[in-house]
Amino acid sequence: MTIEAFLPWTRWFLAFHVMSVMAWMAGMFYLPRLFVYHCQVQIGSEESARFKIMERRLLRAIINPAMISSLFFGVLLVLTPGAVDWHAGWWHCKMAALLGMFAFHGFCARWRKDFEKDQNQHPERYYRIVNEVPTVLMMIIVIMVIVRPF
Repeated sequence: MTIEAFLPWTRWFLAFHVMSVMAWMAGMFYLPRLFVYHCQVQIGSEESARFKIMERRLLRAIINPAMISSLFFGVLLVLTPGAVDWHAGWWHCKMAALLGMFAFHGFCARWRKDFEKDQNQHPERYYRIVNEVPTVLMMIIVIMVIVRPF
């Protein structure tokens, strides 16, 4: 299903989608890095309290709204005639990577809550490694959308 009336707005939808994705990715790159640093401070310390505030504000004020607006403008683009070839392999690969990004977002939200309750279960090294996940997913998504290799 596409909506013909969206055609004149395609460039606007795309511009707002790209800006939203950039904000979402900036937050997704930074939040796990905050977790790395949060692991280095003592539980109950003033520094730990500061990290809790930073992590909560980043997730609630930047990452969540950016994800929602990315999804909103992405759906508008998908509903625009000619934007997507539903049978192309790149589209399915991009959607799989996007689902991975949503899952990672959810994990970050859960980890933030664990830190908030002083119940973090993972070492610093874990967050250093998972910090690379959104980068890899973003690379797959960009290659699928721009190059469309299959």
